[in-house]
Amino acid sequence: MSRESPVAEALGAQSSIDDSVTVVGAGIGGLAASCYLADAGADVTVLERHDRPGGRAGRLETEGFTFDTGPSWYLMPDVFERFFRHFDREPSDYYSLTRLDPHYRVFFKDGDRADISADPAGVRELFESYETGAGAAFETYLDESQFVYEVGMERFVYEDRPRFRDWVDTDVLRSLPAATLAKSMDSYVADFFDHPKLQQLVQYTLVFLGGSPYNTPALYTLMSHVDYNLGVYYPEEGGLYRVVEALADLAGELGVTLETGVDVTGILPASTGGLHVETTAGPRVTDTVLSNAPPAHVDRDLLPEAHRSRDDGYWDSLTYAPSAYMLYLGVEGSVDPLEHHTLVLPTDWRDHFEAIFEEPRWPADPAYYVNVPSATDDTVAPDDHETVVVLVPVAPGLEDGPDARARFREQVLADLAEYTGVDLRDRIVVEEEASVGTFADRYSAPGGTALGLAHTLGQTGPLRPGRRGPIEGLYHVGGSTTPGIVVPMCLISGEHAAAAVAADRTSESLAARLSGLR
Repeated sequence: MSRESPVAEALGAQSSIDDSVTVVGAGIGGLAASCYLADAGADVTVLERHDRPGGRAGRLETEGFTFDTGPSWYLMPDVFERFFRHFDREPSDYYSLTRLDPHYRVFFKDGDRADISADPAGVRELFESYETGAGAAFETYLDESQFVYEVGMERFVYEDRPRFRDWVDTDVLRSLPAATLAKSMDSYVADFFDHPKLQQLVQYTLVFLGGSPYNTPALYTLMSHVDYNLGVYYPEEGGLYRVVEALADLAGELGVTLETGVDVTGILPASTGGLHVETTAGPRVTDTVLSNAPPAHVDRDLLPEAHRSRDDGYWDSLTYAPSAYMLYLGVEGSVDPLEHHTLVLPTDWRDHFEAIFEEPRWPADPAYYVNVPSATDDTVAPDDHETVVVLVPVAPGLEDGPDARARFREQVLADLAEYTGVDLRDRIVVEEEASVGTFADRYSAPGGTALGLAHTLGQTGPLRPGRRGPIEGLYHVGGSTTPGIVVPMCLISGEHAAAAVAADRTSESLAARLSGLR
């Protein structure tokens, strides 16, 4: 990959961006965009309401235990390499990686257990053990997944396509098999595998995208290539927050100013030009605002009513990715046989997805994820203890008062004991929790979504909220814009958002925008 990027291309003949840029929120997308903009010459200040950067990709440290509070899977290493290479650096300049093997362990609630090996040949053998011919089908499926990944990344992800007409270009549509654009993941996967457990094993990564097999287009079969071919990694000595620290360090090296503990409370056009930003630390004027906050929050809570792009009905009609009920547990003693990444799945998970997307309720038979980073990293827990995070996807908007949380806590811990044999209840020495209300309050997330907008067919590509805001000089970045959810996509979102700012520095592109052509 050459150093040339959409940011450099957007600058064209200009040597740099001379404006001041205020980035609202130091999440992954905001930090990435700040690096690109500062590298292009802008005077960049990042305002973060919390006491440390990262947004949902946070860190909790207490009594010798260290927890990633949000994302904990390091996937798509090629995207991280591409990002750092733009700045003539490598990820290894900031952190070291361990490839996990197995990638993860699955406990099915009928007593069955499966390990997903780092070797695809081992996975083929696993699939064949469930269904005659499934090993060969897995190889075919993985080949198609790799093809979709490579074409999708080059034509639909790295190449920003913010307008609907960019997607309906016949040359673009011919790039991918029609099935990946028209079918749901559920129906697409059923063409390869009959066994329901095998269908689950190639579809569970949709949870990372905030969708279900029944509402996510088959385009996202590309996630199987991410899982089985590219591998699952762990940033040593601290987990995924090491990536946040790396982004913050790189931003500082490029001249970005990061201010924590500063909450943005309003954005409006300034009488002298540019944008007026109201904050808890006082007002300021800036040429450009790039918001890493949820677009719904910006539109409804930060902009004057006359400048809002949509009404409440629009934002309420969108399909938001799941929220989560999360337990951060410091546990005494061993938690064997839990792996670093463990999934606990009912043999039929349709009811859980219905409880998220169709009839919102607390799931009666939940599918969930358990993260034990101390299985790999002895710096995140005291001796003879383990760091354990339990994450159960739940519907956004659920009422999650103290009684509801307490009941669900007991249900989940009992479920974990029954189906994995690991009873944590009498060994917990540190405990914190997060739930729907936490995400709503802490991150201004609509409905308390833990991720952003789901990747439904009607919310893919140009059908997600636009990069440019309703007032001149306001831009959006992050998981609710394109290309979407998950940390690598947020890195790319930062690149595209910075490129949009750079492009609008030319009178031609600005005129096009004002005429509604962009």
